Amino acid sequence: MNMGQDKVMNELSEILVSCGCSLVVRSAGGDITTYSKKGVRDLIWLIDNEPGRLRGADVADKVVGKAAAGLMVNAGVRSVYAKVISVLAVEVLKSASVAFSYDDLTDRITVPEGDTRCRLEDIVEKAENPRQIETMLRKHFEERQLSVINTKK
Repeated sequence: MNMGQDKVMNELSEILVSCGCSLVVRSAGGDITTYSKKGVRDLIWLIDNEPGRLRGADVADKVVGKAAAGLMVNAGVRSVYAKVISVLAVEVLKSASVAFSYDDLTDRITVPEGDTRCRLEDIVEKAENPRQIETMLRKHFEERQLSVINTKK
């Protein structure tokens, strides 16, 4: 990253910590928005509802695994800062030439309640590119939604 990007990413990482949110986005136009949902829910929402906000954006995220990295690449983000990032996420970002920085690198993302691997990481493990990552995630969420609907009947 260049000095200007470093300054932006430092600002976003400070906002991430101070606001207690899970995602901070600085659009290409410079406006900053914060999000608080778990996992990749906010990224999916942005891709579906405000795709322009992510295109060319700088993003700070608490945890970036392969799933989040693939979504960010597909959305066209410019750079990513992660408090924690997985080795698989680094591979995805590097292959797409997306600038990134992080505090902690981990072999795998684990759920906060224990040392089991994050379910989303398992779902996208075999994906070979960001498009496959997004397709696998959307299929999972669709199946999950159908499951919830069927149990309410």
